[in-house]
Amino acid sequence: MKELNEKYTAIVRERFEENIKSGNAAVKYMESSTAVYRGQPVACLYMPKIFSWQAWEFLQKATLDICGILDKVMSRYLNDAEYRKLFPFPASLEELILSEAGYSRLLPIARLDIFFNEEDFSFQFCEFNADGASAMNEDREINNAIRTSDAFWEMSKEHELKTFEFFDSWVREFADIYADYSPNAPTKPRIVITDFMENSTPNEFIEFKKAFQKAGYDTDICEIRDLQYSDGVLKTPDGKKIDAIYRRAVTCDIMEREAQVKPFLQAARDNAVCIIGHFRTQIIHNKAVFKILRMPETLAFLTEDEHAYVLRHIPETLPLEDGAFDLADVLENKQNWIIKPEDLYGSRGVFAGVDMSPADWATTVAESTNKSYLLQRYCPQYKSINLDFNDNPHPNFQEFNNLTGLFTYNGKLQGIYSRAGLMGTISPFTRGLTLASVYSE
Repeated sequence: MKELNEKYTAIVRERFEENIKSGNAAVKYMESSTAVYRGQPVACLYMPKIFSWQAWEFLQKATLDICGILDKVMSRYLNDAEYRKLFPFPASLEELILSEAGYSRLLPIARLDIFFNEEDFSFQFCEFNADGASAMNEDREINNAIRTSDAFWEMSKEHELKTFEFFDSWVREFADIYADYSPNAPTKPRIVITDFMENSTPNEFIEFKKAFQKAGYDTDICEIRDLQYSDGVLKTPDGKKIDAIYRRAVTCDIMEREAQVKPFLQAARDNAVCIIGHFRTQIIHNKAVFKILRMPETLAFLTEDEHAYVLRHIPETLPLEDGAFDLADVLENKQNWIIKPEDLYGSRGVFAGVDMSPADWATTVAESTNKSYLLQRYCPQYKSINLDFNDNPHPNFQEFNNLTGLFTYNGKLQGIYSRAGLMGTISPFTRGLTLASVYSE
């Protein structure tokens, strides 16, 4: 994998002026593309991340391993009242998590983010995104932006560069889950993709809607607040019966707005509609699971290999509470720690000691203690060279930290999402940038 990416970089260096033109053309494409986040075009780096077949096979196995472990954790939560006490869920959310889903798959869709070393294939998990896992359209559009670039064409003369497909494949997996939920359904279900639209990625929803419609499904995109429920039937705002929901509304947003989504929540409690994914995905979406995975109560029901996997790949995670951590060590060795909220998304409320002055870090630790935050061992990130044309039409090569997202559909690795940045955290708030992800045999 390292050789493939170094070869691509060498092509860009050798044909630099041609690639300067291609890099600026890619930025222009992205500015008018459907890859938009919070009203702004998604910023990307020029050179893709190329995954070798060895890396792809390794990550497939790593995904199967962690999904097997997460399934065990979710199953234990659902069946063991004592184990449930380890999780920080209020009674109203626990009720929704324990409500009947109607199908067997515990984790239908997720993006599992890791810090992946491209040279020795070591890795540590960063977070598990189950509720509202997104960015499939970003990868599609960024691949479109660079596919006609000079370096991509030159590299393709010797190596076939394949993109990952996220839309039609999800329709097939979704259909399998619905068949489990309603095996005797006479017709294809009417599907609704739903979210709080002010927080959504509407262009991505449109791509999924197209894929569902291409497969013959009547599909709508609906504001979750506007869904109607009566006589045991969940309906669209214009009164059409809904058979299946592709839930993109994140659980913490739903719980903050319970009063605004009562029809949807009652339908969920009554199992009146197939909800993919069900609220039980929150068991592993909440970052507290990182702490719980390493606890004796969890390690006790894992196999020896699973036990070793957790200790090797799940970073040490502690509650940021008085008496639960060594304050002197955390303040003195800030580069070793990162603070994360238990249940926010989009990297909100995340603070890395490496990015902060000692005084600011001390203040942040003090202000976050006893307020549902976690303290996690910081994982140094793999660095690679790339070009950022977004604010500079003639940039220099820079070294970026890397983050790798594993899109899993029904427990299997479907594709990869790549991001990079210059800070200790990689997010929209720290100018994180997306890379096209491709695969080469």
